[in-house]
Amino acid sequence: MAQLIVRNIEDAVAQRLKERAAANGVSMEEEHRRILRAALVSTSPAMSFKAFLLAMPDVGEDSDFTRLPQLPREVDL
Repeated sequence: MAQLIVRNIEDAVAQRLKERAAANGVSMEEEHRRILRAALVSTSPAMSFKAFLLAMPDVGEDSDFTRLPQLPREVDL
């Protein structure tokens, strides 16, 4: 297993990591590992486009998105 040393972390970031680790009941080091895993290693299969569309919330009626007729306009040729 590799080891990482992260230097020059802002105090606010370190404090937030400490708070997040405490909220999850783990050490700061374990929380750091979890964050890195979540950000860099995808453990779930990619969602298909169909599944993505089906997961979208219902935002209204189809008529809400109909285009109004447009008047013809002059075109310079």
